[in-house]
Amino acid sequence: MATPQAIVIGCSAGGLTALESLFSALLPNLEQAIVVCCHTGSATVDMMCELLAQHATLPVKEATERAPVEAGVIQVAPSGYHLLIENSRRFALSVDERVSYARPSIDVLFESAAEAYREALIGVVLTGANSDGAEGLAWVRRNGGVAIVQDPADAEATAMPTAALEIAGADYCVPLAAIAPLLNRLCLP
Repeated sequence: MATPQAIVIGCSAGGLTALESLFSALLPNLEQAIVVCCHTGSATVDMMCELLAQHATLPVKEATERAPVEAGVIQVAPSGYHLLIENSRRFALSVDERVSYARPSIDVLFESAAEAYREALIGVVLTGANSDGAEGLAWVRRNGGVAIVQDPADAEATAMPTAALEIAGADYCVPLAAIAPLLNRLCLP
């Protein structure tokens, strides 16, 4: 496996609590870019970024149009837009049709990240109440990246991790508490 350069994470129902737990256990010296797509249903992600920042060991901010994907920073997809990562490793926002009833769509983020990072990408699917992220995670694996799925038995909402396992499979299927230690191990030489 190539040394990971980026981690993309998708979740919906139960996602905020899962992300707080995950980000509190990441090592503060991780140099990978971390990009999150969480279905929130709210008009902005300001509050989510503030809440995550209270728990995270790394800086948290909203991803914005044309901004670079930053190493060692957690960047969150804004509400109402699809978030894409271009080959130049900059963000692009799109108001294209919803995918799996969602905008931002985890599939859209994962597919664009898989194209940009190929085998240097880790995709993570956490708790959620629909199948968004499953096709995207399959793209991550097809492009040589690593797929991590929260064990559905451990998830607040089982539909998203279950769909990811059925459609994409996983290199690792582990409980939430094991994901941060796994990322720390995969990302630090």
